[in-house]
Amino acid sequence: MGLYWILAILMMFQQGHYPDPLVIERNGQVILEMSRAQYSDSRTGIPFVVRDKLNKGMDAIDRQVQKPAVNATLDGGGRILPEHAGSQLDRKLFEEQFYSFIFEGGFSQLEVPMLTIYPRVDSELLSTIKVKRIGQYATYYNSNNKNRSHNVSLAAKAINNYVVFPNERFSFNEVVGKRTKETGYLRAPVIVRGEMSEDIGGGICQISSTLFNAVDRAGLKIIERYSHSRNVKYVPPGRDATVSWYGPDFVFQNKYDQPVLIRAYASGGQVSIVICSSDELIAKKRQVPSASKKLPEEVKLEMDAGGLERDTNKTD
Repeated sequence: MGLYWILAILMMFQQGHYPDPLVIERNGQVILEMSRAQYSDSRTGIPFVVRDKLNKGMDAIDRQVQKPAVNATLDGGGRILPEHAGSQLDRKLFEEQFYSFIFEGGFSQLEVPMLTIYPRVDSELLSTIKVKRIGQYATYYNSNNKNRSHNVSLAAKAINNYVVFPNERFSFNEVVGKRTKETGYLRAPVIVRGEMSEDIGGGICQISSTLFNAVDRAGLKIIERYSHSRNVKYVPPGRDATVSWYGPDFVFQNKYDQPVLIRAYASGGQVSIVICSSDELIAKKRQVPSASKKLPEEVKLEMDAGGLERDTNKTD
């Protein structure tokens, strides 16, 4: 930076020619006002931008203007619902414009610069990988247990239409997310053959176990899988996959050269998970025993005071 340029900046600041504050707008709506004193420091005589404050300011702007991209999905009838592009703050361009405001002035309003965010899965890709079934599995549950059925359905929806790209890993906990009351999961205090499930989110292990058997049949690589301490009755012995937010996870990897699509349904007492891909994929399928259609014995616990022993690490 030349001495002449520094002196010119100092003279302009001293003459008070700089507008303040900078008004950030999006489609005519004011998003934020950014004053010089709040985001810069000129105590040394040479103004500079305080990076931490600028980053927080950009975070605040982005929270108001961002629009997530929406992947293409399949509806219940197999029809493609098209993707939608999203958008977010163009932080690099915004920084350049903000520095120009601080050091050069000349404007007091700024339309938020935006970046287009493209979805991971578009209609063209989905139409290619929905055609060939390479693995599937079904398990059964008591639909009269309303809370557990709700949790099973919610977890199935979380993994439905998920695409795993070549060499990508799928983590059940990451995709489904934390199972809490705030995310819609209910208390499902049930015992299956003497084993107590989680109180919040009970039933999700039936989804992870069904998924494990479907991806195993499809020949995908199992990275992480744990069994319950006792047999569960919705899958054959040793064919379960227990999960817990603060504990075990179920993880697999797509080692094929084509993406794979997870289709998951839970309704009317049946969980069905299908793994699909393109006609070009040559699957190396594995033999997996099917689940029994006989419903497991479920004993509902009474929710009276002190009637349920809590253990946040238990899984169902």
